[in-house]
Amino acid sequence: NSPPHRKWSERKVTIFTPMSDQQETGPTMRRLSQLESVVLWNRARQIKRELKQGVKKPYREVIDISWGDPQGGGIKPLSFVRQVLAACHYPQLLNSDKLPEDVRQRAERLLKECAGRSTGSYTATQGIPYIVKGISEFITRRDGGVPSFPNNIYISSGSQCMSAVKTGVLTPVPCYDKVNMSIRELGGVTIPYYLHEDQGWELQIEELNRALESAKGVCNPVALYVMNPGNPTGSLPQRRSSFSWLMSEFVSYKKVLAEMGPPISETVELASFHSASKGLIGECGLRGGYVELVNVDPAVMEYIYKLFSTDSCASVPGQIALNLMTHPPQPGDPSYSLYNEVIMTITQLIVFEVLNSVPGFSCQPVEGGGFAFPRLHLPLNAIHKAKEAGMQPDEFYCVRLLEESGLLVNPGWNFEQKEGTSHFRMNIMIKEETLEGVLRRLVSFHTKFMKEFS
Repeated sequence: NSPPHRKWSERKVTIFTPMSDQQETGPTMRRLSQLESVVLWNRARQIKRELKQGVKKPYREVIDISWGDPQGGGIKPLSFVRQVLAACHYPQLLNSDKLPEDVRQRAERLLKECAGRSTGSYTATQGIPYIVKGISEFITRRDGGVPSFPNNIYISSGSQCMSAVKTGVLTPVPCYDKVNMSIRELGGVTIPYYLHEDQGWELQIEELNRALESAKGVCNPVALYVMNPGNPTGSLPQRRSSFSWLMSEFVSYKKVLAEMGPPISETVELASFHSASKGLIGECGLRGGYVELVNVDPAVMEYIYKLFSTDSCASVPGQIALNLMTHPPQPGDPSYSLYNEVIMTITQLIVFEVLNSVPGFSCQPVEGGGFAFPRLHLPLNAIHKAKEAGMQPDEFYCVRLLEESGLLVNPGWNFEQKEGTSHFRMNIMIKEETLEGVLRRLVSFHTKFMKEFS
């Protein structure tokens, strides 16, 4: 049973499965069963065991910043979110004056929408109608009045809904690895388009045209996959990439589509995903996400409804988390002062400035999201040593970083980076004091590593 943050490699196969099980397993599951996680994550678990057994290391703990989990990185959950969830799960708390009035009112309203006033009940396929309607209102508010309709929204356990993909999809490089794996495992074809790193990971029209040309004779491209903000890059798309003016803050693709006007705004199909994991509340473990479908053919919408029906419904706690994310406390509410105070302290140190001051690193500014994706400019001797070890250069670097500094980061080759480059992804949505310590460890190791192989 693999933890959700383990990455996959086809380096070697070690499977112990009864022959009868192998014969009954479908081709997709057989391909997945032939994958084994990279040695980096196995070694991290082994080191953690060694530390518990008293084995001496240059560090006291392994700090896992390989994946985006704010609470796993020490950031405390928001009180408002947890108080409402607690009252929903244990309604007796509604009678307690220890909870703020707005918390009790929200919990009461949410319980009223649950069958049997219980979070343990099933919900409608699309999600609890009250919560779905609230998400629709949030989207309309976010996009400056561009209408959103509840019938176009589906709540799921997370935000990865790629099940309908069966043909060519343009995907960015670098890209979150599970996106490409999901598309391919479902019979689709990924068509890579490269983001321009030196321009802040900009998406360029010329590169999209090149990618489309490369797909001729291979597949029929029908979809463009974008991440806003980028993962692993932490970048925000720039509107000049497609629409001739520069975007200086977050703007949704739906809003841009609406601004383009008919016939484009009425015919281009858009599926837009969001989740409680990657939203500001950082509730990764509650598994709540949604998709809004725009301009999708009615026959396809009918199929999508049937598709979601196969899972009965999304987790109710995850649905509640989405309500709390899209409708946080407002000025004047009893919970607002504390909520706003905590939100304002969730800051990201200027990681790129620190790394760019160290030879051998270059890092683009982090404009959104919770990741930095610094580039490694490794000496030739280090690259040759990695090849001798049967590793990619950045994987070799990351293994040494783990062994010598106790830092677990995600090698860039997992994100299908541009050939000839080396990177790693690090989660920066962690406690400030932890992030400061991480940077000290990282810079100290990097300096020694570069000196060793220069």
